[in-house]
Amino acid sequence: MRKQDLEAMDFEELWLLHEELTKILAEKITAEKRELEKRLAQLNQPEQLGQAGSGAAETSQPPRRKYPKVVPKYYNPLQPTETWSGRGKQPRWLVAALQSGHTLEEFRVRETGESSDRNAHDREHS
Repeated sequence: MRKQDLEAMDFEELWLLHEELTKILAEKITAEKRELEKRLAQLNQPEQLGQAGSGAAETSQPPRRKYPKVVPKYYNPLQPTETWSGRGKQPRWLVAALQSGHTLEEFRVRETGESSDRNAHDREHS
């Protein structure tokens, strides 16, 4: 169909054509989606088998290295369950406190043996 043919059609004819096209496109999109999902399922199968066995392990990426859990270095005194490791973006409660004049050191988590270890160290060198 040429552009001139479309321009010659009246509103009703164009609207019916639009509805017909929408219906056809919806069917084709659904069929294409089903086909892609089927292909995706086929692609995922070898990965799952490869993880269980050793044959396909060479082509997949090595497993991600496990990192140790990061101990929190700072905590919110108003809500002690809110902590921050000192890595990444600062949490909102800390940003607000710093903006209101507090220092980062005020929120540092004190290790249980930290002060007694320092006192013992000081006594040894006195």
